[in-house]
Amino acid sequence: MTKKEITQLSYEIVGCAITVHKALGPGLLESVYEKCLREELLFNGYHVESQRTVQLKYRDILISTELRLDLIVNDLIIIEVKSVENLLPVHEAQLLTYMSLLEKPQGLLINFYTDNITKSVRPLVNEYFKNLMP
Repeated sequence: MTKKEITQLSYEIVGCAITVHKALGPGLLESVYEKCLREELLFNGYHVESQRTVQLKYRDILISTELRLDLIVNDLIIIEVKSVENLLPVHEAQLLTYMSLLEKPQGLLINFYTDNITKSVRPLVNEYFKNLMP
């Protein structure tokens, strides 16, 4: 996988989020947007997992946790769905932690409580992305 391929996939995912947002508008629960975005991604041929459990390693021990990410697409990009008036630093921190724990190169923080998804999406990358070929 290259940076260009990850970026293209991210762009396509945002397109699916725009489709969902245009159909539903703002103001619904995060769980509704998550389910609809999952269906839109599946409809467009992507492999999607929802509510995947995130395990972590502590002192060389693999620990099961109650951490669950919203969506992961093609086992590459983690999506954290929000429906809040303002995104907070903790939302980005949560997504960056999931990306690190699962060693995924990119995450998308998508807030559906907006009039324009494009302006509210926050793409995040980490060292796994930086180490990919262009």
